[in-house]
Amino acid sequence: MRLDDRLPYSAIVQRPPVRWPGGARVAIWVAPNIEHYEYVPRVRGVRDPYPRSPHPDVLNYSNRDYGNRVGLWRLFDALDRHAIRATVSLSIAVLKMYPDVFQAMEARSWEYMSHGLLNTRYHWNMTVEEERATIAECIKIHQEMTGRRLRGWFCPGLSYSVNTPDLLAEAGIDYTGDYYHDDQPNEVGVKSGRLIAMPYSMMINDVIVAREQGDGQAFAQNMIDYFDTVYREGAVSGRVMCIALHPYWIGAPSRIRHFTRALDYIAGHSDVWFATASEILDCWLAQTPPARTVPGVAVGGS
Repeated sequence: MRLDDRLPYSAIVQRPPVRWPGGARVAIWVAPNIEHYEYVPRVRGVRDPYPRSPHPDVLNYSNRDYGNRVGLWRLFDALDRHAIRATVSLSIAVLKMYPDVFQAMEARSWEYMSHGLLNTRYHWNMTVEEERATIAECIKIHQEMTGRRLRGWFCPGLSYSVNTPDLLAEAGIDYTGDYYHDDQPNEVGVKSGRLIAMPYSMMINDVIVAREQGDGQAFAQNMIDYFDTVYREGAVSGRVMCIALHPYWIGAPSRIRHFTRALDYIAGHSDVWFATASEILDCWLAQTPPARTVPGVAVGGS
């Protein structure tokens, strides 16, 4: 299926206005990436998960492990200040591997979207059967551990195949964070069923900003500047802002205070709606008629 079939073009200024609860201008979802990286990953010949090789890359493995051990607990405190329920981009294996993390997230009623099984298990080069089975395994683990249906998906390491959207819709997934092309939810063309693109962010994403600007103060200013723009635009039609985080980076002692300051600024506006991705999706669906299913090639085709 061609990209223009997957993501039919729509100018945001020509759409019917989107309205959020209470007249909010911006719907904000906070998306911590809580992940597990294997110590010695299985490399499938597409991308090495670590920048240093041969494995083990103890430096980078340890850096990421810091997030689950230390950084995440600082992030809990920062979000608790405003009773924010996060939507976790979650390596689903974390639910079983880290009971303390699982219990802390459950105590806060956080939502999970699957970030695959592990963040070193990429979908590139998977056969249709392998990818279908991987999605099914994540759904099963989520159901077993939480008793809830898995509604969201975000491929590990930003990896995906030409079949991923069709397989997600087939499996009953409602939304994906795998596209970064809009400030409002919109339809993804799928072979059957329905799949919605939930605006994820590479602009308000701590590790992306880190590569370009390098510190917590720059990331905090990016948050504020981005928010000011979509807040102004949201007076006409509601916008979505995703704040994408990685506890191993934002949870460092020198960065968390800058994040907290920016979050305090945003939360100081009354007409802002902090929500989970599913809450935003359900509100948008209630005011948006279904688009026709985009006909495409059979799953597994090219």
